[in-house]
Amino acid sequence: MKPSKLVYIALGSNKGNKLQYLQSAVDAIFETVGAVKKLSKVYKTPALGFEGDDFYNACIKVETYLSSKKLLKALQAIEKKLGRSEKTSKGYESREIDLDIIFYEDEVFDDKNLTIPHPEIQNRKFVLQPLLDILKDFEHPILKKTIEALLDECEDDSVIEPINIWLKNPRKSYAFKDYNYIAIEGNIGAGKTSLAKKIAQDFNAKLILERFADNAFLPKFYKEPERYAFTLEMSFLADRYQQISDDLSQLDLFKDFMVSDYDVNKSLIFSKVTLPEDEFRLYRKLFYQVYKDIAKPDLYVYLYQNTERLQENIKKRGRKYESDIQDEYLEKLNSGYLEFLKSQTELNVKIIDISDRDFVENREDYLWILNEINDEVQSS
Repeated sequence: MKPSKLVYIALGSNKGNKLQYLQSAVDAIFETVGAVKKLSKVYKTPALGFEGDDFYNACIKVETYLSSKKLLKALQAIEKKLGRSEKTSKGYESREIDLDIIFYEDEVFDDKNLTIPHPEIQNRKFVLQPLLDILKDFEHPILKKTIEALLDECEDDSVIEPINIWLKNPRKSYAFKDYNYIAIEGNIGAGKTSLAKKIAQDFNAKLILERFADNAFLPKFYKEPERYAFTLEMSFLADRYQQISDDLSQLDLFKDFMVSDYDVNKSLIFSKVTLPEDEFRLYRKLFYQVYKDIAKPDLYVYLYQNTERLQENIKKRGRKYESDIQDEYLEKLNSGYLEFLKSQTELNVKIIDISDRDFVENREDYLWILNEINDEVQSS
């Protein structure tokens, strides 16, 4: 999963229901650009450079995977969708919505269509004031001054008034923090780690990732499964117990909930597929003895992908020791998961078929999954 970028966007409107235009823009940015991390106050400001109604202005901090050029196109599409028409003159004029990229991390970029940082921010009090709400210590990458310093030096003498109405963050409509602990599960290559990371990043959750990459028995198992199956499953039994015990007991007061990319019951599911019957019975006894007091997730999300998609994802991530995984093995694991989940009475289970979804590359698919999980949260 490619790294995300933090961007700062200025919003303005001086036509019609100005507050609604700003809110609609924030909602559309969340849907098409990325998670809205911070919102400034809304400020009433006079029209600058032309005669017109007062503006409502705000700034937002957004985490996105879009490049700066794709971000510009996305914002222009939002402006058009909200009714902004082509300019009728060369100068400034009233508009339903105006969206400007102020900063794209600390990058410096300039071509005929886009300049970053925005070249006029140091002269615009209606941008600097709301920007200061969400960006305190950031230094302008060209001017080498903080936003506070730029505001102090700004020669714009416009009267900027905060209004007593706040824009709403769209992510607050998701009730994930109503749960303490959500587990994301799925077959090999289903995308559970990617989804857990995105949820933790977007919704201020403590992230718990399974530590398996350092397991020395895993590559050996894929080469000689019959020889190393029991050894591998026993090592996972010990490792998962130690990790989940540590992670669940260490509270983070600055996080709203916990999300993990595994549930300890996967040990039972995998061992039933990999072990002979007599070894599995012994393993199951040990499992229940070890895990009898471990806290269960409040919500167990199972991501289902068909075998073809699983193999595509496995090849894409390029782990050498996974290169020989057979379809039959993946299908047995899928059956094992589904059999386990159907028999569950203690876990709150949500099964989501994502075989036709690409939530890593497509934000619309990601939001669809979030809504599926959120519906389960709100109905439980």
